[in-house]
Amino acid sequence: MKLMFASDIHGSLPATERIITLFEQSGAQWLILLGDLLYHGPRNALPEGYAPAQVAQRLNALASRIIAVRGNCDSEVDQMLLDFPVTAPWQQVLLNEQRLFLTHGHLFDPENLPPLSERDVFVYGHTHIPVAERGEACTLFNPGSVSIPKGGFAPSFGMLNDDVLSIQNLDDCRIITQVSITP
Repeated sequence: MKLMFASDIHGSLPATERIITLFEQSGAQWLILLGDLLYHGPRNALPEGYAPAQVAQRLNALASRIIAVRGNCDSEVDQMLLDFPVTAPWQQVLLNEQRLFLTHGHLFDPENLPPLSERDVFVYGHTHIPVAERGEACTLFNPGSVSIPKGGFAPSFGMLNDDVLSIQNLDDCRIITQVSITP
């Protein structure tokens, strides 16, 4: 199975255009959006090319191939613009041997995990900092932010290709880090 992950778009049209192009080229079955899609939030500067209504239109073209969760900057008003569900605080994707627990990261986070097994993967955004590592309780995966990266990182996205989760630079697709989900 091949999945693409993007988080913290925050209304950036150039970041949205880039992630859509990469998704269409990737052969991934699903685009998983980890929240904070349209609004930049009161603590963030406006991202490059801030155009939330156009971001919604571009994402809506892929509505049947998107799995999304609600971020702390997402609201019911955002749902009115989007043709795919975006108000769930978490989702799960079941794989053959484990599950991916998808959330934004403001309700559950690596310090406050839901009940997971050591084979499971906790997939989150919110911090804008990429993470791909085995934790004590499960594997932790954060693709970083496509529009407002923090911690000195470049804009990034994530991929699951068979049993490897990777975080890639949004501009050149260079792998930043990766982790196997096979124990």
